[in-house]
Amino acid sequence: MLLVLALGAVGGMAIARHVGNVVHDRWLLDSAMTLAAQVKAQDGHVALALPPAAIEVLEWDRVDRIYWQASSTRQGTLLRNAALPAPPRAPALNQPRYYDATVNGTSVRVVALEQAAPGGVDDTVRILVAETMQKREHMAGKLLAQWAPLQIAVLLLAGAFIWLAVTRNLRKVDSIAASLGTYDADSLVPIADTDRMPVEIEPLTTAINRLILKLSEEQALQKRFISNAAHQLRTPLATLQVQTQRVLREHDPVKHNDALGDVDRAVGRLHHVTQQLLTLMRSEREGEKHLRHVPVDLAALARHAVERWADSALAKNIDLGYEGPDQGVMLAGEPHLLGELLGNLIDNAIRYTPVGGTVTLALAEHPLRLTVEDDGPGIPAHERALVLERFYRGSNSDVAGGCGLGLPIAREIAARHGAKLRIEAGAQGRGTRVVVEMITV
Repeated sequence: MLLVLALGAVGGMAIARHVGNVVHDRWLLDSAMTLAAQVKAQDGHVALALPPAAIEVLEWDRVDRIYWQASSTRQGTLLRNAALPAPPRAPALNQPRYYDATVNGTSVRVVALEQAAPGGVDDTVRILVAETMQKREHMAGKLLAQWAPLQIAVLLLAGAFIWLAVTRNLRKVDSIAASLGTYDADSLVPIADTDRMPVEIEPLTTAINRLILKLSEEQALQKRFISNAAHQLRTPLATLQVQTQRVLREHDPVKHNDALGDVDRAVGRLHHVTQQLLTLMRSEREGEKHLRHVPVDLAALARHAVERWADSALAKNIDLGYEGPDQGVMLAGEPHLLGELLGNLIDNAIRYTPVGGTVTLALAEHPLRLTVEDDGPGIPAHERALVLERFYRGSNSDVAGGCGLGLPIAREIAARHGAKLRIEAGAQGRGTRVVVEMITV
């Protein structure tokens, strides 16, 4: 506030001085024009003759000292009562120029006026009239004294208004802080009544609500993951515990090795369930965000998926193959999620296909379609919609070690890419065919 008052005082003094200059500069110009009118042509020259009475009238002032000087370009000084400094820039003809200068160590205000010499004389006459600054300073002081109380009153009113506005907004901020301080970690609710918030803090409340919404979504995702993990890992962990205890009890080498085999299979199932749960969580997290679609070569991605699952197929002596173009089949999508989709379909087919069976990943371009087909036991028609729901385990799940997540994850990833997934019977009614209708770039 003090800084504002100081700046206001400086600005007020500048304005007051300007007003004083405007008023008194007119008198200076009148004096200069009166003096210029006394310059006469005489014998091809210019001359200035002033009687003592005229000089007394010109120089009379109750407060300030008046200085003047008349000169011509050709003749130099014609008449003066003091040597006055020339203007910083020469004025144009008949255009007065005002400037501040110093005479005998005293500040003065000067007007310079140039005119063509009278009577056809080839010359230019310059008139300089100056006065000291006492009247101007006195007027500026009076104007400032009259204006300062009004300025102070306006500043005080403005300060009071700003204080009230800031206090009101801070109360709203305090209420927001208090509301956030009482939030339950299990119940993240956006700040209410944002429409009644001051516009100044509306961006803050909007950003906080956006953050709360993101935290709520992340919290819901974590809760679902914990719930899913608890639901799906309970049985594999219990089985692993039983099998481990059996290993510890068996002393017969043959039975001991059989028990170790059961433990290995239980660990494999536990690993599979864990991987599927992590894939599901990644899929859900990506689903909460806006997918960054980039051009993806689906043919190259499909061939890579077949190569990645070749060892799993070889372990069961399954003929895993790929049918389709080698490259150049472009799709707008998220490469990692599309890789998860292909991996889940191939893994699911390998799990349910018996030893020595066949699994084929096919890619067609017109229309763009992915097909994974096996010659396993197949999925009964009445279960084909059910197996696309999370954690539904079909009639063959126990044998294959499924956890009810592979096909649902594939369907969700397909849906996020605008694709449709459906399940059919395989060739000649044998096995299962999963078809994904894609959308091209």
